[in-house]
Amino acid sequence: MPTSESLRATWPARILIADDEPVARKLLRKVLEPAGYEVLESTSGKEALACARSDRPDLLILDITMPDMDGVEVCRAIKSDPDTHLTPVIHITGQTDRAQRLEALAAGSDEFVGKPFDIEELLIRVRSLLRTKHLTDHLVSSEAVVVALARTVEARDHYTEKHLRRVADRSVEIARKMGISQRDVEGVRLGGLLHDVGKIAVPDGVLLKPGPLNEAEFAQIRMHPETGAEIVRPLSAFDGPEPAVLHHHEHFDGSGYPAGLRGEAIPLAARIVAVADGFDAMTTGRPYRKALAPVIAFERLEQGRGTQWDPAVVGIFLDAYAGRDDEPVAAEVTEGP
Repeated sequence: MPTSESLRATWPARILIADDEPVARKLLRKVLEPAGYEVLESTSGKEALACARSDRPDLLILDITMPDMDGVEVCRAIKSDPDTHLTPVIHITGQTDRAQRLEALAAGSDEFVGKPFDIEELLIRVRSLLRTKHLTDHLVSSEAVVVALARTVEARDHYTEKHLRRVADRSVEIARKMGISQRDVEGVRLGGLLHDVGKIAVPDGVLLKPGPLNEAEFAQIRMHPETGAEIVRPLSAFDGPEPAVLHHHEHFDGSGYPAGLRGEAIPLAARIVAVADGFDAMTTGRPYRKALAPVIAFERLEQGRGTQWDPAVVGIFLDAYAGRDDEPVAAEVTEGP
């Protein structure tokens, strides 16, 4: 049997109850507040969604049947929004319709509790989901710290401002067009954001040098993938930033660094980030050279297929960007760093 202490909040979380029945909301409040939770209330689906976005509750308890927008629709909107997609959702329903439950699960529902509900079961499920949410928030905070470190590199060198975001966004588009899993897409996104974080250890005199690097200086630059991999290694709970950070300067023919990997021995995330990074580097101006026009950069990518870059990744990148009549990539890049 659960003890009274095991039913209480482990931290002062905020819970949103959304139900059009006042009696149900009152009962849930009487259960949750004595257990140590702060409670918010909504009487409709649309109101619940607005509250979730403005007040950022830590957990949602949604009735499935509500006016204007049902609990499944609210859940789907919450789980598809990057700002709220990690918020756990419990559905409370008096119905046992299998199709409805499957629809809610497909929308991202984390738990079901039937009406009339068991108070102990509800409190245990709430506490369990919030424990996971609390741990996830700490992991997301770790990612934010490392991304902030990566952005300090950009802050040191205004010529590469927004480079990380462009590389990450283009890498994600390539990855999705390749049909890889969402889990692997997330590794590509993080790899794109963090690929240059190791440059934080490169002295300003080398990183900001307004001209070609000598051999000793280039050797310092070549250390940034390994330094970056050490920095992001604590993010092992996330999906794959380290391979892209460590290997994005490998060449498909084995002539790259730091490990001289060849072909498909190079992690796929690194091969994807390498193409996006290469294009952005060519189309971004530096003190010692002008930016290439996108059409020239596309030609350089084509020339490097099978030597510097993975031929399949280059092909998908060119299909995605080079054929666009409005050249959205070119317009974004040539605005200047």
